Amino acid sequence: MRRLSPGARLVLATHNPGKVRELAEMLRPHGVEVLSAGTLGLPEPVEDAPDFVGNAQLKALAAARGSGLPSLADDSGFSAAALGGAPGVLSARWAGPSKDFDAAMARVHREMAGDDRRAWFTCALSLAWPDGATATFLGRVEGTVAWPPRGGQGFGYDPIFVPRGRSETYGEMDPAQKHATSHRARAMAQLRLSCFEPAT
Repeated sequence: MRRLSPGARLVLATHNPGKVRELAEMLRPHGVEVLSAGTLGLPEPVEDAPDFVGNAQLKALAAARGSGLPSLADDSGFSAAALGGAPGVLSARWAGPSKDFDAAMARVHREMAGDDRRAWFTCALSLAWPDGATATFLGRVEGTVAWPPRGGQGFGYDPIFVPRGRSETYGEMDPAQKHATSHRARAMAQLRLSCFEPAT
């Protein structure tokens, strides 16, 4: 499998500032130079794959081909058991064009029925090269839905998700704690082992 060495340039294939911050922090120990698709002016591709893996690969390949550099894309989402796994791959779309995650969280609460509070976050990370090669890794964290939302850390659905074994939501958790245990961290741990040379 191809590997990136310290000093390599890597595009983060996202226009989401929260994801840029989180991914850049996770990549800091590897000494790569991180750029974002947003700062490079790359267009956002239509995310029309049926699953997280497909969307992550689609975004990573679009950024790699548009920039001529290796690119890393994240596709992740929040799922509630009481909603049959929704919003899932449609998590961003539930927030609408204005990215109103307060409205998306309210919709989750409104549409949940019964006492089943089980929920999970899923993350697919895809690393792509301009010639079309990709490597993709999945991470998942189980937990429960909290209401009302709690905490101003994180982004997206973080304020209504309590990971298993914890009492705080991701929105209340110190970012370093979240980065160490999240769905994104679990996918990143696999990607690091397979695709990154250690920084010296």
